[in-house]
Amino acid sequence: MQKSDLHIESGSIAAPETFYIKVTADGPYLLFGNPPIDEEIIVFNDNGDSWLYKRGKHFNSEKSPVALCRCGSSKNKPYCDGSHRHCHWDSKETASHKPLLDEAYIYEGPTMILADNEVYCAFARFCDAYGTIWNLVQKAETDIERELVKHEAGHCPAGRLIVWDKKTGKPYEPHFEPSVGIIEDSGLKVHGPLWVKGGIRIEGADGRSYEVRNRVTLCRCGASFNKPFCDGTHANVAAWPE
Repeated sequence: MQKSDLHIESGSIAAPETFYIKVTADGPYLLFGNPPIDEEIIVFNDNGDSWLYKRGKHFNSEKSPVALCRCGSSKNKPYCDGSHRHCHWDSKETASHKPLLDEAYIYEGPTMILADNEVYCAFARFCDAYGTIWNLVQKAETDIERELVKHEAGHCPAGRLIVWDKKTGKPYEPHFEPSVGIIEDSGLKVHGPLWVKGGIRIEGADGRSYEVRNRVTLCRCGASFNKPFCDGTHANVAAWPE
């Protein structure tokens, strides 16, 4: 796959070609390029809303490729342990190859524009703080209001939410080096998705690459209806063990 053949989302920069993830037909994700893999634990503000990520365990990624579980049944998460061969799960990819923004709903405010494609929701809930981002963007004028909108959109791990400056037409995208986060939701006590950062290319089992984006989330519970991407289904099926 040549970089010239890739569609790269506005505001995103493709990672070097050595970094990519291959979705295998009935098995794990294969992670190439040795990017760091770290646990990312959602933490909350005083109102109980998702607000920041806390770095947790570091996982070894010296081997290339690293096989990462996508069926949800591995006993050695985030790594694959072969459980996909024995558990009942649907491995079929169902996500569109259309650019995310083609099917996004647009919210326009006095100084900012918000694009929202809810099909890619990872249910991290950073968008809910202080009145929800959809309301905030439509009234944001002061620096404080604008920073709040940028914070909420920028912490959306899936990139479902993207915010532009209305005057310059440029998106506000946080900078990420190529890396993978293992999201753990301490509020719901569930295992979240793989948070793929820094423009790492995702290649489907059929060899076609999905749109390259600065931040995406990949299903690792095996139950998403938008595979390989997360759609928030883990909130009901991927609880931490008691």
